[in-house]
Amino acid sequence: MNTRIKERLAALRAAMAKEGLAACYIPTADYHLSEYVGEHFKFRAWLSGFTGSAGTLVVLPDQAGLWTDGRYFLQAEAQLAGTGIDLYKMQIPGVPTIEEFLTAHLEPGDRVGADGRTISASAGKALANALEEKGISLDPSTDPAAEIWTDRPALAGEKIWLYDESFAGRSTKDKLADVRANMAQAGADIHVICALDEIAWLFNLRGSDVAYNPVFLSYAVIGRDFVRLYLDETKLTAEAQGHLASLGISVCPYEEVYETAKTWGGQKILFSEAQSNYRLFQILSENGAQILNAPDPVLELKAVKNEVEISQTRTAHIRDGIIMVRFMKWLKETVKEGALTEASAMEHLDSMRREAIHSLGLSFNTIAGYGPHGAIVHYAVTPESDIPLEPRGLFLVDSGGQYLEGTTDITRTFALGPLTSEEKAHFALVLRCMLNLMYARFPEGADGHHLDVLARQPLWEQGLDFLHGTGHGVGHLLNVHEGPNRFSWKTRKSDPPVPLVPGMVTTDEPGLYITGKHGIRLENELLCREGQETDYGRFLCFESLTLVPIDLDAVDPALLNETDRQRLNAYHRRVYETLAPELSKEEQEWLESCTREI
Repeated sequence: MNTRIKERLAALRAAMAKEGLAACYIPTADYHLSEYVGEHFKFRAWLSGFTGSAGTLVVLPDQAGLWTDGRYFLQAEAQLAGTGIDLYKMQIPGVPTIEEFLTAHLEPGDRVGADGRTISASAGKALANALEEKGISLDPSTDPAAEIWTDRPALAGEKIWLYDESFAGRSTKDKLADVRANMAQAGADIHVICALDEIAWLFNLRGSDVAYNPVFLSYAVIGRDFVRLYLDETKLTAEAQGHLASLGISVCPYEEVYETAKTWGGQKILFSEAQSNYRLFQILSENGAQILNAPDPVLELKAVKNEVEISQTRTAHIRDGIIMVRFMKWLKETVKEGALTEASAMEHLDSMRREAIHSLGLSFNTIAGYGPHGAIVHYAVTPESDIPLEPRGLFLVDSGGQYLEGTTDITRTFALGPLTSEEKAHFALVLRCMLNLMYARFPEGADGHHLDVLARQPLWEQGLDFLHGTGHGVGHLLNVHEGPNRFSWKTRKSDPPVPLVPGMVTTDEPGLYITGKHGIRLENELLCREGQETDYGRFLCFESLTLVPIDLDAVDPALLNETDRQRLNAYHRRVYETLAPELSKEEQEWLESCTREI
């Protein structure tokens, strides 16, 4: 493998020399900046051998480096060994950023090549500006993969189908009217959308071009009196074609958007630089378009679920809850036999979801970490890392499904047998954090930044914390991770806090990770709802959409206060009352024990 990687790097360097490039910048993205990418776009993995879902490769004539975050340090070290590619651990003191690395190793007049379609406009501008200060230029019109990746997989060709309004809740016509109202308010002539989940939501279409996300490769352009979808028309089902034709929506070839963009000179273009690619931004700028940089209005429109979406999502969570209860029962009984591993347990749960009614597969790659592997936040079991499950200790499982009715995301940490006093103490802390946020009452206008402390205070009181956000938005039969709503005490200029609004769905997933010992995370999806109106204003609250028991085998009631116990008991009563009618008598009895009052 290492020999192949070295040969591929040599081929790239030869191509760079021919094009007069001093460096090549290769991120992990498709042309739509998707979290997951199809096989056609995995050039960085093909070139470096590193298969993690996040990382940027930089290649110079005499050296190469890969930048990734803490989720992938161990994996990257193993996969890069012997390739001649150095690992740069992001956010570690003393490790240079990519900009610092490039400006330190290049000379004024040098050119850095990149495929600008795989970089956001905001990131591309920042990189270009940093290089320009040193007299170095960024050329985003290159495609480093074009010449050397001779057996590159073709673009995905999966069918694009109509998502019925009985599940979507609103018509494409009404959604387009909302977008045009936002355009008018912004003074825009044209709105360009690159984000695949936004396009799928807006047109009530779904596909499967991207793993785990039911979306399709496309661009959307909305004018005052026209709408165009740029995609492979052969992928549309007859029903989807009829849907678009009935609305007067033009279907154009996928790549044609770049040529068409050259004709928009003098037009005011509503364009999210954070959600759209740099090459498209560059073409618009070079041809005299006036870019109105603002968050895509679809981002917030789809974040607030309508009543049909909410009702359907509740159904999806009941279906998912039944699967998780059956998995939990199976796990508890089977682990005693000594034949389970992380991978076999994960495969059993995944198969249960795939076989469920109205299932469209998983919403992300299941995380199944036993003991010390649970402390790796985004652990991915492999044949090399897979370990047996023993009837003791903690097993963290983070999983979810895609159903016609909606998208689910749930984490439970199971006690497979006796626990240490430390494991029980840590489990109680995480449970208290989760319950604090789940039962929050808060005034209108509050955002996830304000509420995040509720899900951390029990840990902070012990000098403990978790280093990831507490929660993210969830799409409706769309991406399991969506904005703009989230829970996090850290603010970023590029991603400011957004007030929580009734109809938003956000995960509540505090955790605690003790390296070399165990990891604990508990996660429910929360629906923001109307609360009460008082002399002090309008208050909001949450409804837990997720209906799955918390493992009482891991709970020491003495470590919870009275409020914690009341909240947990109330949640478990609701879980039992909702799921029991859907279960067999044996399963009902088992669930009754699992949701007993403490």
